Amino acid sequence: MVFRKPPDGGWGWVIVVVSFFTQFLCYGSPLAVGVLYLEWLDAFGEGKGKTAWVGSLANGIGLLASPVCSVCVSSFGARPVAIFSGFMVAGGLMMSSFAPNIYFLYISYGIVVGLGCGLLYTATVTITCHYFDKRRGLALGLISTGSSVGLFIYAALQRELIDLYGLDGCLLIVGALSLNILACGSLMRPLESSYSPPPEKTCVDKVPDQYFVYHEKEKTVEENISILEKGYVDEKCANNMPDYKQDSILNKNVLSSINVNEKDTYKKKVVEQTNFCKQLAKRKWQLYLNYWEETVVLFKNKVFAALFVAILLFDIGVFPPSLLMEDVARSANINEDDYRMPLISIIGIMTAVGKLTLGTLADFEWVNTLYLYVTTLLMTGVALFAIPFAKSYLTLAMLSGILGFLTGNWSIFPYVTTKTVGIEKLTHAYGILMFFAGLGNSLGPPIVGWFYDWTQEYDTAFYFSGFCVLLGGFLLLLAALPCWNACTNQSSKLPPNTYSYKVASSA
Repeated sequence: MVFRKPPDGGWGWVIVVVSFFTQFLCYGSPLAVGVLYLEWLDAFGEGKGKTAWVGSLANGIGLLASPVCSVCVSSFGARPVAIFSGFMVAGGLMMSSFAPNIYFLYISYGIVVGLGCGLLYTATVTITCHYFDKRRGLALGLISTGSSVGLFIYAALQRELIDLYGLDGCLLIVGALSLNILACGSLMRPLESSYSPPPEKTCVDKVPDQYFVYHEKEKTVEENISILEKGYVDEKCANNMPDYKQDSILNKNVLSSINVNEKDTYKKKVVEQTNFCKQLAKRKWQLYLNYWEETVVLFKNKVFAALFVAILLFDIGVFPPSLLMEDVARSANINEDDYRMPLISIIGIMTAVGKLTLGTLADFEWVNTLYLYVTTLLMTGVALFAIPFAKSYLTLAMLSGILGFLTGNWSIFPYVTTKTVGIEKLTHAYGILMFFAGLGNSLGPPIVGWFYDWTQEYDTAFYFSGFCVLLGGFLLLLAALPCWNACTNQSSKLPPNTYSYKVASSA
């Protein structure tokens, strides 16, 4: 498939709008799962660590399956994947309303909804990168705000729906809303050139006629027998001399001769078919080996290797607040009358502001996106260390806003990845990085919940979270700093879509 040059506009803005609403609809409930988390604690009576697995799986399983999601989008395209995933998200949410225990939620809400969200995220990011080049940072920032706006609205919406219709009714209504993803997915038109060559034949179409052994063999034998029998009947009628014994001997000799020839032909064609299957398997194995060779080449890039460690540690540390902040406030004995707005909603709206702001900054030539991303990691670590000292709603609200703004760095993460490995390897590299991000998302909330079950307070858990994020930020900074200084004078020689730290990182 041949793609046109990214138009940086036109239908691309439609892609931005539908991708925004896709992320809004699919990520609204999983990111605002903290509201549901409190209801599940009361409904099933399980520990905080055990219950936290539901939300962590919903937000992590899709990222863990990112390599598979990338293959699906590459193979089938963004539009079919988005439509199929819309059914998954809606079905998983509706099934969760009938959950008899926490283990059922692991499957319905954690795996089904989470995998659907992962497919939708990969589809929206990939197709947006195809439509935008110079304005890619802005476009990615706009679509990624969809999940943040969804978090802001769904936090209040789910709380209101629970008060009106109960937990089960809330999940049914939210699942029905998710069906609008199908309409969004149908508008994700692929960016193809009008003169692209016709699609190649499938492997079955490419198989020569001589490999269809059984049908040809059966047909040939039947035709030969039919011709021989017809000729013999004509001869018998002409001579009018019936001799049944002679007829039997003649038939046996003819059929024996045919069977010998057919057996040789059959064996020959079986050998040809076997060789064809071996060649096909060899090609598939070679593609598999090429994938792992490309993966090894990616990890030889020092910045990419540090980036995957940083995203793993970042998600272990930064995701728990969005899931557990409401429970943190309840554990700190903060009066509910002091609540002006749910803390999760504050995180959501500030994440949207952060994504837009950071995405816009990434488009300026004088801004080094890698350093911008490292800065957000270090500041996030400091904010996490401050959470144990917050004992009032106002302080928690301020920290929630700061954390929300800084986690808006998700909008520039695809931008950093693209600049590090190039647009050609974006799908492969991004799938690997999202796998480790999903691992962090899956492990972070249960670890924090287990810390609470063990110590009966959240202080130690958030010290651990802050340490993880700071460690990842410093590792990424160390990987980038030396090569950036060494290659400043060579930046003019590099390709226009590549940062100079990429060259140094692979040295």
